[in-house]
Amino acid sequence: MAIWLMLVFMLSGSFCPKSFSTHVTNTKKTKPIGFPFSFIQPEQAQASLDAKAVVRPYKEKFYTQILDHFNFNPNSYSTFQQRYLINDTFWDGPKGNFPIFVYTGNEGGIEWFAQNTGFMFEIAPVFRAMLVFIEHRFYGKSMPFGGSHKRAYSNSKTLGYLSATQALADYATLILDLKKNLTAENCPVVVFGGSYGGMLAAWFRLKYPHVAIGALASSAPILNFDNITSPYNFDDVITKDFRSESENCYQVIKRSWQEIEETAAKPRGLEILRKSFRICKNHISVGSLENWLYTAYYSTAMTDYPTSSNFLKPLPAYPVKQMCKAIDNVKTGNTFEKLYRAASVYYNYTGQAKCFDLNDNSGQVGNEGWAWQACTEMVLETNGDSKDSMFPAYNYTYTGTFQSCKDYFKVAPRPTWIATEFGAHNIGRVLKRSGSNIIFFNGLRDPWSPGGVLKNISESIVAIVAKEGAHHVDLRFSTSEDPKWLRDVRKEERHIISQWLTQYHHDLIDSQCS
Repeated sequence: MAIWLMLVFMLSGSFCPKSFSTHVTNTKKTKPIGFPFSFIQPEQAQASLDAKAVVRPYKEKFYTQILDHFNFNPNSYSTFQQRYLINDTFWDGPKGNFPIFVYTGNEGGIEWFAQNTGFMFEIAPVFRAMLVFIEHRFYGKSMPFGGSHKRAYSNSKTLGYLSATQALADYATLILDLKKNLTAENCPVVVFGGSYGGMLAAWFRLKYPHVAIGALASSAPILNFDNITSPYNFDDVITKDFRSESENCYQVIKRSWQEIEETAAKPRGLEILRKSFRICKNHISVGSLENWLYTAYYSTAMTDYPTSSNFLKPLPAYPVKQMCKAIDNVKTGNTFEKLYRAASVYYNYTGQAKCFDLNDNSGQVGNEGWAWQACTEMVLETNGDSKDSMFPAYNYTYTGTFQSCKDYFKVAPRPTWIATEFGAHNIGRVLKRSGSNIIFFNGLRDPWSPGGVLKNISESIVAIVAKEGAHHVDLRFSTSEDPKWLRDVRKEERHIISQWLTQYHHDLIDSQCS
């Protein structure tokens, strides 16, 4: 999974972007660690909403949620207001036991996820379902400790209540109470989620099978923990995406890192780079420039959708192809001009930006939460680069992650906890015996796909894999330009959900007759 979501962790020892200087300087190249779905910046989310001018088809509500579900100390009974969005336009009510579709919120404001999960809105009339989007604690408006972001994020003692396990318990409590208040105890619940939200959806089905009869977990890298998958997979997929468009594109990017380093080492080299990439005058460094380019490449690979989108930023259809076209254009100048034009596909497709601010920290509010999660339990191993990678070769070690997190939060990560808590090793054997009714969707152009479930585990735990798919593309609003493979994916998902609901109602009738 997203919320956001990008606070950059720095392997060099300080991982907060605030540590960047605000003047022209040369720093060692660093790489972000953690979960790039925390690239969802609040200003990006708001820009996306403003650009769409979508009429919000839901009501905003708040639920009084307990602070700590797993402790009986007096402080645990403190409460906070958890936001959720509800749409009952198509729901035919509790008498017919019509379903409730719930989105398990990611690391960000819930309205942004609601407006980027069109699949739920499109199938609600078909199933006559209620839609509920629940916001994750410590994100958006769902702030513990009096609703104060400053207080909630003040130290590790308050942040200690931010975890996936607590969030899942929040969802279970809210759902059960909502059903009770609606006299809808027999209405089946299906949970949906993408990226981190998809991980939560899958885990929710495993942890609370009595609450949700099934889960659609889209682009959920639940295997990216505890050395189950290779840390080189993430960048290898990005490399494969770009190389599939053009060998020259791949080679230009691969060679560019050394050229950037060599230019920066020259007298006035940083000024040459600043002008070449149209960087605003307030800041440039080798590390920040390379991270800026890296972010453009991985974000574009993740959102390599077959239609134009405004998920992270406004992008054309097949943006990786468009990036490579910019690089391959023989009329384009030197390497830096090619890279500038390629990066502009991601950062400036609308053409409105006059320069790029590498020191823009305006989006950090909301990212601290994911920094905490990535430094405690969500230790996703994705930062190695092989010799064939289009990025400089880099041997991943956990040591850098551990030390950066320990220095910043004064708390040691628990890299094995997620696999212990939810299961990840030998996932096929485990889920075949202990799970059911989960759809895992993955698009193979998504860098997170190697950490997903890519093969069917049982008749009811199904992997839908799309060769041309990107990050939770199946959950997006459909368009008339959608390719057949994407229409087929959604059709299959609808069919499976229909089977779950049919079986549930058969079981309900049987239980009432016995």
